[in-house]
Amino acid sequence: MAQQPEDSGTVYPLRIADAGRSVRHVFVRDLVVDANIGIHDHERQGRQRVIVNVDLSVTEIARPVKDKIGEVLCYEEVAGGIEDIVATGHINLVETLAERVAQMCLRDERVEIARVRIEKPDALDNASSVGIEIERARKST
Repeated sequence: MAQQPEDSGTVYPLRIADAGRSVRHVFVRDLVVDANIGIHDHERQGRQRVIVNVDLSVTEIARPVKDKIGEVLCYEEVAGGIEDIVATGHINLVETLAERVAQMCLRDERVEIARVRIEKPDALDNASSVGIEIERARKST
C-alpha cells in the first residue's frame, strides 16, 4: 500500500479485498435510516436521519462461488440487520449504534474485520455531517 502524507487531511479509501489472503470486500454505502438517537431533548422527540457505511473484510470460500447466495455474505442481510438494530428503540450515542452494527456483522464467522461509520447529517447547521467511525476485528481463540 502506498505511503500517505501524514498531514494532508485527505481521507483515503480502505483497501480490504486481498487475493493473497482470499479476502473479499463486502460493503454497504450511505444507507439512510431514520433513528431515535441522541442525548439532547430535541433528539428524543422524534427520529432523525442517520447515514451508515459498513466495510467488511470477509474470508472467501476455498472453491469458486457457484452463483448461489448462500455461498456469500449477503449485503442485503447486513442492511436489514442495521435497520433491525435501529428499530429496537432509542439509542443515546452514535458510538453505541456503531458498536452494535459491528457486533452484528462479526457474528458471521466469515467476517474478519468490520469498519462502521455512523453520520448524523442534520446535527449541526454549519456542517454537512458529523459522526464517528470504528473498526472491530474478530477475536482470535
